[in-house]
Amino acid sequence: MLIGFEKMKNVFSNNNLKLTEEAYDKFNKFTDYLVEKNKVMNLTGITDSEGISEKHILDSLLPMTMVTIPEGASVIDVGTGAGFPGVPMKLYRDDLQMTLLDSLAKRINFLKEAAEITGSDFTCIHSRAEDGGRDIRYREKFDFAVARAVAPLPVLAEYCMPFVNVGGYFLAMKGPNEDIFAGENAIKLLGGKIENTVEYSLPCGDKRILAIISKVSPTSAKYPRNAGQISKKSL
Repeated sequence: MLIGFEKMKNVFSNNNLKLTEEAYDKFNKFTDYLVEKNKVMNLTGITDSEGISEKHILDSLLPMTMVTIPEGASVIDVGTGAGFPGVPMKLYRDDLQMTLLDSLAKRINFLKEAAEITGSDFTCIHSRAEDGGRDIRYREKFDFAVARAVAPLPVLAEYCMPFVNVGGYFLAMKGPNEDIFAGENAIKLLGGKIENTVEYSLPCGDKRILAIISKVSPTSAKYPRNAGQISKKSL
């Protein structure tokens, strides 16, 4: 269960977001199912109402206040885990064509069930990111790739940039201690350019950085490399 509607509506309003009762109801259904399944699966370490409301739902949506995502845009959440940020983005903006990719079948099955429970139509793909990035069905097919992951940006970019079409964007949601521009060379090799970085905080004080990376040219067929090569030496 999330915090109450009026309280969450105020939190959203303070962060330049509008909250409808319909969206709140969908968030609540997803949250209840997440907490229930978390009893038998390792989906999240955050299970309290305040934590989920702020550190999962709000955190997933704040980048949408910093970047214009056109109506009907195609978005892929790479390494989605329990569905963050992709599920809240889709539940908030039903017009988005949302794809969730994860390497663990149990998580994908959870997300498929979550789609039914929330009445949403996001697509779920069971694949490693480096395999998906080479698959012609997904390579350079998305307007936006998003990721909320702990991998260093050079590594994360190699996993995510191959999915983005030229003219699209990769939105990397990072913690406060990373030097975003340490990934600049890797991003350039992958056909990208760092357009902007935005530093911000959640209401609880947790700090975040959003790296906004444009796709300016096709990604070379050399990338992504296999997981072993990526982990051994980043670009």
